[in-house]
Amino acid sequence: MSIITIVPRDIIALIKATRYGEEVKPSQQAKRKVFEEEGIAGTYKDRILTAIFYDIWRRMGIIDRIAIEFTNVSDIAVLDPWLRAALRVAIELLVFEKFVRDRDRDTRNLFIKYLKGPVASFLSNITHPYVGMYFWKLVDRLATYRYEPRDLYLKWEYRYLVSEFIIKKLVELMGREETKKFLQAVNRVPPISVRVNILKASVDEVVKTLREEGLEPVVGRYVPTVVKFRGPYDFNRSRLFNEGKIVIQDEASAVASIVLDPKPGEIVVDLCAAPGGKTEYMAELMNNNGTMYAFDIDKNRIARMKKLLNKTGIDIVKVYEEDGRKASKIIGEDVADKVLVDPPCTSTGTIAKNHEVRWRVVYERIDDVQRLQIELLETAIKLVKPGGRILYTVCSIFREEGEDVIRYILDRYSDKVLLTPLTRPFDPGFLKGTMRAWPHKHSVNGFFYALLERKQ
Repeated sequence: MSIITIVPRDIIALIKATRYGEEVKPSQQAKRKVFEEEGIAGTYKDRILTAIFYDIWRRMGIIDRIAIEFTNVSDIAVLDPWLRAALRVAIELLVFEKFVRDRDRDTRNLFIKYLKGPVASFLSNITHPYVGMYFWKLVDRLATYRYEPRDLYLKWEYRYLVSEFIIKKLVELMGREETKKFLQAVNRVPPISVRVNILKASVDEVVKTLREEGLEPVVGRYVPTVVKFRGPYDFNRSRLFNEGKIVIQDEASAVASIVLDPKPGEIVVDLCAAPGGKTEYMAELMNNNGTMYAFDIDKNRIARMKKLLNKTGIDIVKVYEEDGRKASKIIGEDVADKVLVDPPCTSTGTIAKNHEVRWRVVYERIDDVQRLQIELLETAIKLVKPGGRILYTVCSIFREEGEDVIRYILDRYSDKVLLTPLTRPFDPGFLKGTMRAWPHKHSVNGFFYALLERKQ
């Protein structure tokens, strides 16, 4: 389609989707809802407007830096949310989208006219007249702006679409050359990764079916029941998926259940269980024999977990819509053979697939989640029997959420737990005895693992 067919209403739809994308997670849901309401979904404009929307979120940190520069605020969050969304769309269109930036003057001037006219009027109507006037003046300045990164880290940020904050943290951990390899790896499109439900199917059966569907599946390198293939793939229409024969799961995530090694007949607790991938796999490894307690506080994720467990034929899981930190008060102390602590984290190990994570992580966020991670581990120590084991795992690349948490626990609870060294299948962590998976080394999400044992 010709870019000239984009009209002001389409730009306003992008602004609405960007605005609601701050509130609705994942942001794709906000985009779908707005595009349906605006009559865009399924039309010939859907593809290109969707591409622009994704480009905005992929470049969000850079776009916000430019917005801060132009508005002279200390934090983009202080701006009116509609102005913030409109600025993000305007910057994407005028500064970064080549089909606008590098087109003939008439086409570029048309987009400037749209932004200064109907879009500015829309802002005035939905917020305050002064907001539209202010935006009108900002567009004039943006019309001649060119973004030039001023140092190496900002150049890498621009090239690899990962925040300067994360890049600096990576360089501290592994140096510049290793960081560059990491950034290159997370900008390659990863394959789809599924795990075979061994209670309902064999790997051979799944591989054969996928080949019949025209795909080229490859069995995982680290987990023998993981199968990977290049998309696209419609899970909604997949017989394997709908019959519970496969579960969507990254290989590094699947490794966690194997490391904890739950056995049939054991009592296992998952303190942050939903949406249930690790919970379901642990139950498989237990041959659906034993007792598992699954805690979580997110209603929507719990609903997804229950659906997954039902579909895969797992019936040994008792689900609690409760904060995992309350688990010892609910089911008692010294009761579990195994405990999984897979707490909320910055999710920086998943940035190959989750572009929003690339920009939203800040120091304060790390401090907040670290406190929660420690408290959940303290609960796990109460839950586990003497001789029982606790696996702590996070999909984070940061030492603060991995090694630092475990070092704190080992120092404070040296009389109660010890570290059981992990040597495979991934690399040693930055604390001896711990383990890390890396996108650029293992072609999986970034993960940290530490296995603790309760002293007798």
